Amino acid sequence: MPLNADQAHYLFSVMRLAVGARVALFNGRDGEWTAEVVEAAKKAGSLRCLGQAAPQLNPPDLWLIFAPIKKERTDFIVEKAAELGCAKILPVQTEFTNASRIRQDRLQAHALEAAEQCLGTYVPEVSDLQALQALLKGWDPARRILWGDESLVGPAQTLAGLTPGPWAILVGPEGGFSEAERAQLRGLDYVTPVSLGPRILRADTAACAAITLWQSALGDWM
Repeated sequence: MPLNADQAHYLFSVMRLAVGARVALFNGRDGEWTAEVVEAAKKAGSLRCLGQAAPQLNPPDLWLIFAPIKKERTDFIVEKAAELGCAKILPVQTEFTNASRIRQDRLQAHALEAAEQCLGTYVPEVSDLQALQALLKGWDPARRILWGDESLVGPAQTLAGLTPGPWAILVGPEGGFSEAERAQLRGLDYVTPVSLGPRILRADTAACAAITLWQSALGDWM
């Protein structure tokens, strides 16, 4: 297996691996594989696969919809969504979203790094930024949306009674959703508003809390 320049730089200049070293590989489909370095140079190299070390572990069918915030906190949301087991990440523009653009390629790289750091074998797709209205207009109602509604601040709700299946989690921007957005969401049969506890959470904390709540009740943490 040939390595590109970035991969060779990381393995041989950053990690300082040499010929004969063992590394773990994954491609998002076939699990984790053990490989051996057979060629090592500054900008090139190659590996030889020795055998499968672990089966493929895919996340449950859970998407995260979130409004981008400050750069570092947006990075945090993407990283934690990848670590906690989201299959897809969808940044959306709402009326109160502070960020008007994102670097989709950079966020996708963060998702990849998060999967590597936690020894995952699946990297969630990070979509480009789109308007919340456009997303909802083309939404498949078979995929339910769990909405972390800050107006319901109070005791955290259990999700007992909700059925497994395709789901998405929706958390809003730092300023919350507008009244028009809130009215629209409440009018959609496939949207379930829930409380995330007795405190107003920052957007990045709310994303982690909502994913944890869903995973504990309907996901693969059960």
